[in-house]
Amino acid sequence: MNGMMELLLPAFAACLILTGIHCYLGIHIVSRGVIFVDLALAQVAALGSTVALLAGYELHSTEAYLIALGFTFVGAGLFALGRVRDESVPQEAIIGIVYAVSSAAAILVLDRAPHGEEAIKDMLVGSILFVTWPQIIKVSAIYLAVGVLHFLLRKKFLLVSMNPKLAQQNGLWIRFWDFIFYITFGFVVTSSVRMAGVLLVFSYLVVPAVCAMFFVKGVMQRLLIGWGLGFIASVAGLYASAKWDLPTGASVVTVFGVILAVCAAVKFASGFAAANYNKS
Repeated sequence: MNGMMELLLPAFAACLILTGIHCYLGIHIVSRGVIFVDLALAQVAALGSTVALLAGYELHSTEAYLIALGFTFVGAGLFALGRVRDESVPQEAIIGIVYAVSSAAAILVLDRAPHGEEAIKDMLVGSILFVTWPQIIKVSAIYLAVGVLHFLLRKKFLLVSMNPKLAQQNGLWIRFWDFIFYITFGFVVTSSVRMAGVLLVFSYLVVPAVCAMFFVKGVMQRLLIGWGLGFIASVAGLYASAKWDLPTGASVVTVFGVILAVCAAVKFASGFAAANYNKS
């Protein structure tokens, strides 16, 4: 039992730091209505990693990380340019195209890379169970730097995400602030995907934010609910993984799905009850 706890402790710590940064960024992403930007940027980062793998670098090497980060910066620029005034093409369409093309290109590259199938699985579901303390410390430092920057510039970031028209009226250059946001987001996503995989990162980003938005409107209230739900999903997912010998990342993602279903049911039930009460 003690051995299992020692094995799960780094994974639990990793889940907690994922919860901390991704719940906050998720509020921005859901408010912007670009739900799949995380998947798209993660796939762009994955494409960079596959190119590094084909070039002869290890998938989790520093060189592969830097190449993936470079690809992510390109994706950030595309998404920032895709948000224009009086959009004739929705930004979500651009995000979808980037995701599809990056996925296809990654498959083509991995077809020529050694151990390509293993690399695909690693990028999708990650290997959070085998994360090490040095990895956690490095990623935590990156998240802390991003968190401090967002705290210092929180009014501008929140205004651009929540009310872009008002931000434009106040003289903010939307594309510039979008680019800065996606650059910082790219740092987080690239680091997170290396540690936890695309699916788990997407779940931490979107599910807590969506669940919180069912019930409250304030940013701080949403953060508190999101952090709480992320904590519950992490504990329950890791417990299920240990008890029934299940893949850790997939277990946590599945728990997130259950939490989302429960929150949606509660929201529907409360709305139905309120409607009947008003009628009476």
